[in-house]
Amino acid sequence: MASNTSNSLVELDHLSFGYGERLILDNVSLTIPRGKVTALMGASGGGKTTILRLIGGQVQAQQGQMLFDGKDITPMTQPELYAVRRRMGMLFQFGALFADLDVYENVAFPLREHTDLPEALIRDVVLMKLNAVGLRGARELMPSDLSGGMARRVALARAIALDPELVMYDEPFAGLDPISLGTSARLIRELNDAMGLTSIFVSHDLEQTFAIADQVIILANGKIACQGTPDEVRHSTDPLVYQYVHALPEGPVHFHYPGPTVAQDFAAEVSP
Repeated sequence: MASNTSNSLVELDHLSFGYGERLILDNVSLTIPRGKVTALMGASGGGKTTILRLIGGQVQAQQGQMLFDGKDITPMTQPELYAVRRRMGMLFQFGALFADLDVYENVAFPLREHTDLPEALIRDVVLMKLNAVGLRGARELMPSDLSGGMARRVALARAIALDPELVMYDEPFAGLDPISLGTSARLIRELNDAMGLTSIFVSHDLEQTFAIADQVIILANGKIACQGTPDEVRHSTDPLVYQYVHALPEGPVHFHYPGPTVAQDFAAEVSP
């Protein structure tokens, strides 16, 4: 597949997608620049993980284009899609390690599945990737022996085993203690720069996200509410973005689900 020289590795071009009657993304256009770290943020259910699934071809755009390196993923055949996926790495929420394989075999899995490398070279690659995440010494442990932060780092080593161009992270900071959270954030930034990656991650952690991201995209109501550098997003005057960034309980996103007033509900007669 020919490589596109555009500055954008991923692009959503007037893309719409929904589940059944529920529209998740409504005519959304955005670009993910090469070599940068991009964060997807916004309230739960806003379409962040859906964008990752669209990029990976797990679901298909219903309107518009889902471009990876200038090629629309939507009409691709299965062999073409598999070829594109080999250029991507994915860190699933909570790691998703194979429970019956030790750390070494988890990281070796994509190498065995997608390459014909000899065992000696596979060993070298696995140890290098584990060393990059600080867990070379944990290669014989089982996933059940790992803390949540360690499991996430093993999953990251597996995600970069094939030296992908793009790495996607689905809520990499969820459920981590402050030390593990800081370590994970630092690894995303350092590996992106050291390996020349393009990184996209979904997050709700404002402090760590603003510390490592080059670009922040906030999604709301099927649209892009705000897109820019962390500093630009932090100082946005958009009411919804302001509420999100400052964690306010009331604003465009209301605490109470829409319905009758309290007075109307309590005054209503109950049918016998």
